[in-house]
Amino acid sequence: MSEETKVVKPYGLQWWLCGAIMLIVIAAAATGALSTDLAGSFALMLSIGILCNEIGERIPFWNSYVGGGLVLAFLVSAFLFTYNIIPQKYADAMVMVMDEADFLSFFIIFLITGSILALDRKLLIRSFAGYIPAIFGGLLGAGVLGILAGLIFGVSPTNVMLKYVLPVMGGGNGAGAVPLSQIYETVTGDAAANYYSFAITILTIANIFAILTAAILRKVGEMKPSWTGNGTNLIRKGGDFATEDKKVKVSMKDLGGAFFLAVGFYALGRLFAKALLPTIGGVAIHQFAYMIIFVAIVAAAGIVPDNIRAAAKKLQSFFTANLILIIMVGVGVDTNIIELAKAITPGNVVIALAIVIGAIIGSAIVGYLVGFFPIDSAITAGLCMANRGGSGDLAVLGAAKRMGLIAYAQLSSRLGGGIVLIIGSILFGAFLK
Repeated sequence: MSEETKVVKPYGLQWWLCGAIMLIVIAAAATGALSTDLAGSFALMLSIGILCNEIGERIPFWNSYVGGGLVLAFLVSAFLFTYNIIPQKYADAMVMVMDEADFLSFFIIFLITGSILALDRKLLIRSFAGYIPAIFGGLLGAGVLGILAGLIFGVSPTNVMLKYVLPVMGGGNGAGAVPLSQIYETVTGDAAANYYSFAITILTIANIFAILTAAILRKVGEMKPSWTGNGTNLIRKGGDFATEDKKVKVSMKDLGGAFFLAVGFYALGRLFAKALLPTIGGVAIHQFAYMIIFVAIVAAAGIVPDNIRAAAKKLQSFFTANLILIIMVGVGVDTNIIELAKAITPGNVVIALAIVIGAIIGSAIVGYLVGFFPIDSAITAGLCMANRGGSGDLAVLGAAKRMGLIAYAQLSSRLGGGIVLIIGSILFGAFLK
């Protein structure tokens, strides 16, 4: 490793410069001088988030199996505000950012648009012939085994599906647990943090099991070579189609176009959810669910030019790489750490494990039936649905030594997570309204 790669640069800044900024912000908050508007709130939320992220990404085991800096930022924020260590006016300001300004929805808009448009068009179209059924197989297996485990511990099938299966199989944290909590709040009127605090606990437990079982499946593949494509191929016959988009140069105008496109898709989702078709069969459909459907249709049709697709992906990458810390701190502010600790019980651990095993079995069986190698299908369509999204995909594929299948893993996190949001929108409306 070169000396340059060893240098710590939080957010691209020299460590001393970033540290100086954080000290200034904390001093301003401690004296009450920091404003409670968007600028002041963002400054304090990022200061807390960056510090926790840098520490969390360097803690052994935690950084690989628990979720690293993002989860630490959430937990530390919940601790700070549960015990009133930070002045209440700043807690209120952060709640304003998350609720009144609705930064959460703003964040999700760009995540949905960029993640779906980033998929190769041919991969998006051909995936529906085989890979999407494999994802549904994983969802079905996760639901069945999760419900069976839930019955053992006295958890109703409805609660298992809504509070366990959906967040675990939702495509990770930013693409799954966060928007699911927003849909939950919209449907029930209860705070999103009340759903998220439990969802992130179950998701974190499941993420550990997903990584560990990926390593086990790698060993199974070594013993049964006919069950795997050795990490380079998913389809048993007929070749592969997991290719990356060609490199496209993105201008500042392209970023502006992608920005406008994303908020336009959101407006379209709102138009259908609030005016044109708010319910289907009596079930309310969330604007994000509509948005996912329309973005997927446009992406498959090839309407959006490559430069705008690339720009949308770049915007999405910026939000998920940097502004996710604001989300984690903001959700932590409205979370009671004492209630969170109560969620880690033997029953929850067993149910999370059952969901992961169900995802493996279901995606392997359906994957085999549609012409995939069962082990590779289980890893990509199963475990890459039951982990923490992008970072979880890398951890799972790394443990399975199948990084060549990253396009399929991303398909699970993006479209698979979108499918879960649609299902969640329907189930929340049907059972919790």
